[in-house]
Amino acid sequence: MSVNTGHGLPFLPGNTFRDLTKSSFHRAQTLGYKNGYGVPRRPSAGIGRDPLLSANISHSERNQLVTDMPNLTYGTETQRHPPLDFTPAHAAYDKKVLRFYGYFRQDVLHSPVESFRIRPVVIYYYLEDDSICVIEPPVENSGIPQGKLIKRQRLTKNQHGELYHWKDLNLCMDMNVFGTEYRITRCDTFTQEFMESQGIVLNEPESIPSDPYTTRRSHNQLAQITPYEHNRQLERFLTKDRQVLRFFALWDDSDSLYGEKRPVTIHYYLVDDSVEICEHQVPNSGRDPFPVLLHRRKIPKHIKPACEPFPSCVLEVTQHDVQEYFAPGDLRLGEEVTLMGRRFLLCDCDDFTKKFYQENYPEIQLKAVPTDTTPQLDTRRLQVLPPYNGFGSLEDSLQNCLSLIPEPPKKDVIKLLENDHKVLRYAARLDSQNPPDEGRRFILLYYLSNDMISIFERPTRNSGIIGGKFLEKTRVPKPGSCTENPEYYGPADFFIGAAVEVFRHRFVLTDADRYVLSYLESVSDRMPENVLSSLRQKFAVSLNSDREQSEQASDESDGVFTHH
Repeated sequence: MSVNTGHGLPFLPGNTFRDLTKSSFHRAQTLGYKNGYGVPRRPSAGIGRDPLLSANISHSERNQLVTDMPNLTYGTETQRHPPLDFTPAHAAYDKKVLRFYGYFRQDVLHSPVESFRIRPVVIYYYLEDDSICVIEPPVENSGIPQGKLIKRQRLTKNQHGELYHWKDLNLCMDMNVFGTEYRITRCDTFTQEFMESQGIVLNEPESIPSDPYTTRRSHNQLAQITPYEHNRQLERFLTKDRQVLRFFALWDDSDSLYGEKRPVTIHYYLVDDSVEICEHQVPNSGRDPFPVLLHRRKIPKHIKPACEPFPSCVLEVTQHDVQEYFAPGDLRLGEEVTLMGRRFLLCDCDDFTKKFYQENYPEIQLKAVPTDTTPQLDTRRLQVLPPYNGFGSLEDSLQNCLSLIPEPPKKDVIKLLENDHKVLRYAARLDSQNPPDEGRRFILLYYLSNDMISIFERPTRNSGIIGGKFLEKTRVPKPGSCTENPEYYGPADFFIGAAVEVFRHRFVLTDADRYVLSYLESVSDRMPENVLSSLRQKFAVSLNSDREQSEQASDESDGVFTHH
């Protein structure tokens, strides 16, 4: 029996007494906080007890403290275990998909060739949300809309609304979805390992039955081509594909009304011995733009005598009616060949054709035939350009004469990009016999990007002339140049003392920027020597005058200080 040590009485109900002098009823803390971390601390005297340290407990006692649960101080004493770690489905089964292979049978009505089709499908089951997607692998040139048959969703398996689960799926079973029976035949390796790990025994896989229409069609194609011919065609395709002989010829159509000789190009395809004839298009020839004179086809060289009386427009020539087709050995430079009833004179060929004949037909000599393919132009029908009327620029006016819908003239884009924001600036005076024009001063700007010139007049007080823009930005031709082929001013024409005539106004250059000299020296190989020497001399004189003025100003300041 326990004993109440405070009063010497048994520890029974009614023998306990409350200490009336006790004023603190809190539970002593064994941890203190220092710099944000919990550390053990010694309790103050008279409050609580010493903290329980891990060094004072054995290893078995520590394990027991971890596993054992404390008894409840109130209520029913029931053993409660800590809950296990919970992992949601979207995290446990993320990117885990079961893949089954199968097929469904589609009935074909009103067709004498087939009564049903076998269409293979792939069924994807997503474990994270139990959704299913059905996709049919597309087949090239099938003519059937293929791809995703059923988008990803949860599917019902019966009329009660129960949904398909991965436990309901197995091999060699039928799956009814929206009235269509899908037969599952096999699955991939991941699906097999997952199902077996969950205790599901999979049935033996089976093969997808063949489609009768596809099988019959493949047999018909093989029956039409013998094995030797099939291998020969495959060999030619692999070795001679994209190898084309090109001949430059003249089509002699002079026998017809208004006929002439026209240049054409004959392409001979080595892969199947087909020929294509393309006509050269000449601008303003008045002919319809038909680039292909004869589409690619095999041209017969000799037809059986029994088929010659029949016109080709009534009875087409088949392979059984032809004795021989045109071959590369039948095409020789300098000779005339008849193709589809038209005569062609082979004049020249490209380098690949010459190399091919040297390797395969060394006995054939390829010698080009010089011919004048340029048509004779009637000089009376040549377009005569009208004289320049002075409105707009010469290039813009010329575009109105070249086409019905004028286009903007071509610009030198490289020159515009390289010389953008590069301007040569000169000071000029007006050379005029009129006395009021004596004191007028101008700034001449030359733009290197488009060879244009603009002139601004500097305002002079009490002159009676308003300053500002004197000439809009434009190209200025030199005096004496013709209107049809004008010669415009350039950087080589501007130097100190040069006279520049701008639309019957004569200007004399008196000064320039230092950037003008630095730019002209960078392209000194294209500039005359007198231009560079005049600018260098001008800047040397100005430099000496600036130096003398600075020395004179310093002497005057020294004299002032000496006087004081």
